[in-house]
Amino acid sequence: MVKVKEIVQRFEKFAPKAIAEKNDPIGLQLGSLEQEVTKMMVTLDVRPEVVTEAIANKVDFIFAHHPALFIPIKSFDLADPQNAMYAELIKHGITVYAAHTNLDNANGGMNDWLAKALGLSQTTSLLPTREQTWYKLAVFTPLEAAKAMRQALAKAGAGHLGDYAGCSYSLTGTGRFLPEAGATPYIGTVGEFTEVKEEKIEVVFPSEIKDNVLRAMRANHPYEEIAFDLYQVEGLGQKTGMGRIGMLPKPMPLMDYVAFCKERLNLKGLRLVAKDQTKLVQRVAVLGGSGAKFYPFALKKGADVYVTGDVSYHTAHDMYETGLAVIDPGHHFEAICKPHLQTLFTKWQAENNWGIEVIASRLTTDPFEYI
Repeated sequence: MVKVKEIVQRFEKFAPKAIAEKNDPIGLQLGSLEQEVTKMMVTLDVRPEVVTEAIANKVDFIFAHHPALFIPIKSFDLADPQNAMYAELIKHGITVYAAHTNLDNANGGMNDWLAKALGLSQTTSLLPTREQTWYKLAVFTPLEAAKAMRQALAKAGAGHLGDYAGCSYSLTGTGRFLPEAGATPYIGTVGEFTEVKEEKIEVVFPSEIKDNVLRAMRANHPYEEIAFDLYQVEGLGQKTGMGRIGMLPKPMPLMDYVAFCKERLNLKGLRLVAKDQTKLVQRVAVLGGSGAKFYPFALKKGADVYVTGDVSYHTAHDMYETGLAVIDPGHHFEAICKPHLQTLFTKWQAENNWGIEVIASRLTTDPFEYI
């Protein structure tokens, strides 16, 4: 039977925690990574009605986009509906995990799903990209211990390049050392200069597993003092960035594109900021969630229209004066993630033989009504 931690590990290969924005409370929200899973549910939000839905469906793992614990609990007063919801999750043994801005930034994640739904091609990141940090480890090991070291490093996740696992490179050479008083050498004698044939094993890995890799190295090296090199390398980490900007197949009137957005995002209504409602649009920027403050990036990259949620009154005034058209479908348009996440987890469960059922919440958690 699969555990939450195994599902999470697979997801974090797709959207590592390291690509999330600073101070974003992602990851385990409530419960245990050791929880065994038979049925999981993906959702945009974790709300009381969603928890009721999960309980009715005998779900033991909720995977959400928005963190359930944005604000730490100061008093666990069950008169508070939010606290009562947490209590229900605990009572029914449901673990909750959240992937927020790491899913937003991931290649093939939230903003690519939105861009595709909005008809965009030739997309690039809207905000500046960042390259994931990678390291190279070179560890010097006696020949008889080299195979076990390579296997341990691979098991810790080192040497994973694209569709290839356990990648490493080795050189053989001579190690020299003089054990001094107090030493308990694996090879050699205190006070005598020693030479030994060693294998230099090189592996690369992303920064988020550095501690695991170094722990595996130390646990599987026979020497009491380990000789190794560790340094950052460039060009291996994926480049990620928030938002997307791309092109429509051909120019279209702004109001036609507004109608297109409503249809593709299944909206009853939206808000429009536009100084010229008759303009033609073709270059479109999109950023899921609350992206109003990033509108200068849309301007800088020549967007005709910017699609994002939670535009405030005064920011809308500033947008209006620039001539940039802005479509605000509300924060809830990120609900597009539910069918995509269900597809991803269903694919991974088949590949890994997890034997679980993956469902998507059928509820709408948008607190706003258009009347």
